[in-house]
Amino acid sequence: MAAAVYITGVAGFIGSHVAEALLVRGDRVFGLDNLDPFYDRSLKERNLAALSDYPGFRFTEGDIRDEVALGSWGDGSPADALIHLAAKAGVRPSVADPVGYADVNVSGTARVLAWARDRAVRSVLFASSSSVYGGNTKIPFSEDDPVDHPVSPYAATKKAGELMCHTFCHLYGMNIASLRFFTVYGPRQRPEMAIHKFTRLLFEGKEVGIYGDGSSRRDYTYIDDVVGGVLGALFAPPGYRVYNLGESATISLADLVGLLERATGIRANRRFLPVQPGDVPLTCADITRARAEIGYNPKVPVAEGVERFVQWYRDNLAGYSMQGGDR
Repeated sequence: MAAAVYITGVAGFIGSHVAEALLVRGDRVFGLDNLDPFYDRSLKERNLAALSDYPGFRFTEGDIRDEVALGSWGDGSPADALIHLAAKAGVRPSVADPVGYADVNVSGTARVLAWARDRAVRSVLFASSSSVYGGNTKIPFSEDDPVDHPVSPYAATKKAGELMCHTFCHLYGMNIASLRFFTVYGPRQRPEMAIHKFTRLLFEGKEVGIYGDGSSRRDYTYIDDVVGGVLGALFAPPGYRVYNLGESATISLADLVGLLERATGIRANRRFLPVQPGDVPLTCADITRARAEIGYNPKVPVAEGVERFVQWYRDNLAGYSMQGGDR
């Protein structure tokens, strides 16, 4: 029987991919998104247009902090699962706007969780982030590691969201899993994220700004692998769980630019810039728990994923002027 899955942030990068996977397998999806102008609205409208081709998709434009919008979402249809992806995104912008990030990511999450409690939703997933690990030096990062020292407002709001999820589970008997995403990339990735931004700069013949000396390392995770993890987490063990969704492999920023040069056939004009406040030197996921409990099995190494992304960019966005792409 088809499930009814509610998704906040459905017009975004991860949200649109998760929604599409659910619709392809025959589930009904009720999406909510406020189409925030953090980047060009038309890119989100493209994502929604593709989803709207499926008869099982319903969309509500609204803010997670708006009780009226939440009250009308889905027109009272039963909810089997909630996937809460909506948030103000990005480490660096949060440094300039800590109050705005707290308002959306903490207060908004509390409202969404209360909505799920009142609707008796069987399974709730919360989009957390590898940023909660802060400057952790124990490699790889495990879900049992202390995460009490975030180094950006964004990271702090994600840690707060996890605590809120734990509290709702404890008080109201809800089944909630927090998913710590590790630098997800692929088609439809946000324009300000490194792989997307660097690709655009290469095609436009502009300087590629590299924060630091290029030695910082990230665990880049391809979108198809993350979608598999999200769908698996819908059947996580009961109670409150936390899962790392990463590739469990790292690459330096300098080597990432090298992969993009090979994929595009364009040599980068590198410009080295000061390390930004809130950035961390390394992320690396221990995915043992996710493999064992939700069947998570990442298959796309970063070299292949970069090739796929560049081909998508060539086919869809080359020459497209993206307002806000340098945010």
